[in-house]
Amino acid sequence: MSNHARGLWGYTGKTAGSRVDHRKRGSTRQPSAEEGRELTIQSTGMGGPSAALVLTDLAELGVRRAVRVGTCAAPGGGAGPGELLVVAEAIAAGGSAEAYGARVGAAVAPNAALTAALAAALDGEARAVTAASFDSHPATAELPDGIVVADMQTAPLLASAAALGIRAAAVLVVAEGAPGGEQIGQERLEAAAKRAGRAALAALSP
Repeated sequence: MSNHARGLWGYTGKTAGSRVDHRKRGSTRQPSAEEGRELTIQSTGMGGPSAALVLTDLAELGVRRAVRVGTCAAPGGGAGPGELLVVAEAIAAGGSAEAYGARVGAAVAPNAALTAALAAALDGEARAVTAASFDSHPATAELPDGIVVADMQTAPLLASAAALGIRAAAVLVVAEGAPGGEQIGQERLEAAAKRAGRAALAALSP
């Protein structure tokens, strides 16, 4: 654990390496790209301003690539609880992204290469979507035409990343569906978040 300022826990270390002495075992397997890489996992609080401030702190510590693993809502029922989604672009549906150059209604794009790597790591498990980022609870949001999911962080975070020179992408777990519809349980949410996290690690490993 490297940080717990403002109650936002962060962990920094290296990804798991091989624990087998391949020379003694006669194995020719090479360590994967994910093994022994420096990695930081940082909570960002709730809402775009909190996430953008945390990213600014991380940039000062040398972070140059980041993947948001977060939750979203599908108030119109266009995505099911537990579904994984790769963000192709995010609409700034609230004003918090304006501080980073994205006016209300503007689309903010993630880093193309990192997004492609994220999609490849999920191997067809997640579809690409446009998300709308609001400054209020996304489950009650009225979505723009053609958009099926809403959250509170992705557009401000991507706009902040662009301003900071950080390559960023996002993968979201649908945590809430249409009002009165199926809701995801905690165990299912944690399992989906772990799948998303493993994909983020693979995408960040060159």
